[in-house]
Amino acid sequence: MSVIAWGDVEGPAVPGYGLGVAQRLGGVTAELGIRDGRAVLGWRNATGRALKGAPAVVRRDHAGELTRLRTAVRDIDRTLAAQAGRLDRQFPERRTLPYALWRRGLADHPLLGTLARRLLWTVDGVAGGWAEGGLRALDGEPVPVGAGRAVALWHPLGRERAEITAWREWLERHGVTQPFRQAHREVYGPADAARLFATPHVLRQHPFAALAAARGWRYRPRLPGEDAFPHATRELPRWGLRAELPIQGVEGDGDWDGDCPGGPALIGTDQVRFLPLDAPASGRRADPLPLADVPPLVLSEVLRDADLFVGAAGIGNDPTWRDGGPDGRFRAYWASCVCGELTPCAETRREVVSRLVPRLAIAGRCAVEGRFLRVRGDRHTYRIHLGSGDVLMSPDDRHLCVVPPTTAGAVPGPLPFEGDPMLPVILAKALLLARDTEITDPTIVSRL
Repeated sequence: MSVIAWGDVEGPAVPGYGLGVAQRLGGVTAELGIRDGRAVLGWRNATGRALKGAPAVVRRDHAGELTRLRTAVRDIDRTLAAQAGRLDRQFPERRTLPYALWRRGLADHPLLGTLARRLLWTVDGVAGGWAEGGLRALDGEPVPVGAGRAVALWHPLGRERAEITAWREWLERHGVTQPFRQAHREVYGPADAARLFATPHVLRQHPFAALAAARGWRYRPRLPGEDAFPHATRELPRWGLRAELPIQGVEGDGDWDGDCPGGPALIGTDQVRFLPLDAPASGRRADPLPLADVPPLVLSEVLRDADLFVGAAGIGNDPTWRDGGPDGRFRAYWASCVCGELTPCAETRREVVSRLVPRLAIAGRCAVEGRFLRVRGDRHTYRIHLGSGDVLMSPDDRHLCVVPPTTAGAVPGPLPFEGDPMLPVILAKALLLARDTEITDPTIVSRL
């Protein structure tokens, strides 16, 4: 394993934003903090009683300081998102930190610590989660630490199923919502590659480009007049490899770009492949490595990215493509996606929903069945696909397009991880449809 240099930790470069430091303004106290993974600005009066917001005296006499604090809230949220993404991308590098540096640069940092203390780590191979001021093993005992011991992010690859389940339960008992999927992280192998790309996928080019950049991939959208699409690539210097996701055009892409004047709206994907890092950019003069020869951690993380691209930027999970797009040419592809077999990502969501459903007030009306969450309403019975979130309605499995309200406060206790936008959508749809006689939205009622 390689050891992260101090500059890679970014602890000294990430400001603390005055988190946890009380500031007196106009007889009241303001304090920046982080709650449920988001920045908050709290106020207390002279007796310590919490206030709903900044009092009039602060708004009148300290407008500049108030603006600075509100700006800090936005900056903290942006920094948290960026740093969570940076940590999430570290897995393929197998990097480690000396414990003293990890503690000083991550765990004890006022902002980065709110991420690090919600993750699982290994110290010289011994796994631990943060509790009672330090890293604790599954049995509650302190993990042996020391200044020079090597700390690394825990990954489920190669772990026994019993250990993975135990850590998920440990996090749940401690009320931890992880900043990204770690204990619930999907593991992919060569068979998943064949299944994920058994047929080419159709993606929206510009959302894909933005998502690829956020995941550490390089991709430049095809511009008008160019004959070929650039491939999406991710360099893996630790392994001397480069991952490529070949991009191609789709039938009729030139006549469906009204919302993307910078280039075609749609692109198609080919199989993910791995090449030597110094192979030509196009990859045409180098044979890709057999997937069995790719390090399992690298293969798993790259395929996980590809699955994410298809799920988030593909038209298959977009209900507005139910008609198949122009001339209906993508109708068959869309239908194969919205109710198809679950990917590893969706399988993880299925496990989470299975654990969350018993906590819901509508638990008696819900059951996880195969790749669907079945919800019994009074008008119909509904099946919500755990991959796409699409809804099929009895008696003849008609598709039901429904946009649910937020699920805020609907699930007792925290969700296990952040960053899965489909999970709250599925739960919100279940909560709405279980009480379908109470729905008043005329558009939804007309579809029922």
